[in-house]
Amino acid sequence: MGSSAFQFIFSILLFSGFNFYMRSQVPETTMSNKKLKVFALKSPNNLDFCGEKVPINFSDIKERLDRELLVNTYWQSNMMLLIKRANKWFPKIEEILNEEGVPDDFKYLAVIESSLENVRSPRGAKGFWQLMPSTAKQFGLEVNSNVDERYHIEKSTRVACKYLKEAKSKFGSWTLAAASFNRGIYGIEKELIRQKVKNYYDLLLNNETSRYVFRILAVKDILSNPISYGYVYEKSDLYHSTPVKIIDWDLPIQNIASFAKEQGINYKLLKIFNPWLIQNHLNNNSRKKYEIQIPLID
Repeated sequence: MGSSAFQFIFSILLFSGFNFYMRSQVPETTMSNKKLKVFALKSPNNLDFCGEKVPINFSDIKERLDRELLVNTYWQSNMMLLIKRANKWFPKIEEILNEEGVPDDFKYLAVIESSLENVRSPRGAKGFWQLMPSTAKQFGLEVNSNVDERYHIEKSTRVACKYLKEAKSKFGSWTLAAASFNRGIYGIEKELIRQKVKNYYDLLLNNETSRYVFRILAVKDILSNPISYGYVYEKSDLYHSTPVKIIDWDLPIQNIASFAKEQGINYKLLKIFNPWLIQNHLNNNSRKKYEIQIPLID
């Protein structure tokens, strides 16, 4: 037998042995595929956004919704995190939406924008509502290298409400207002005129805005009915808000870490509860009054 033939047979035997070993490491139920089942989802028969009915009977609408339901349902780790965070943040957001006269469904817009985290996008949008600097400043938020109130959950939520109410006044539709939060009021208005239609579901839009409202709808349905989508948890598994005391402060702070120690907490906690403080100091030469949250921790 030549060396090449020997090497070939040896390779076959080696591969067979490795394959047998790998198969032996996989549970029998997995190998038989008894538990590896992915189920199609039943689309909701009736669905609305802010009381505006979704035309689910149209095939393209049903398929677009199905896509977002599947993507969000089967990204289980992410959805479980959203369920946990929603328990912590929704009460505060719901309170502000109600005070501002904005429908409760818009809390789900914050979910798809940021996953209820103070994140920053590659384009420079920040916070729960992913506000751009120009929009934030237009509606009265302070945005500079020292303070960025887009990270202030209460203030940024109120700015989001102002924007959405302005868009609703423009379009007469909360659904179009939601779409404009992604594409801009001018962008949506231009497409409505160009395509000679009057509602979101009749528009042909870029991929991101085309999916935008359906992502909100999918998250709304899953978070409203998590058990029916297979999510199992105890109330103790959910995240909860921490009680805080508010300090009204109208002076500069030379050192945030020292200030935190004076309040009985550390730098990390003060930054977590006041993420709008960007640096390790607060300039405040104008003597503006800020509300600083101090967590009440035993």
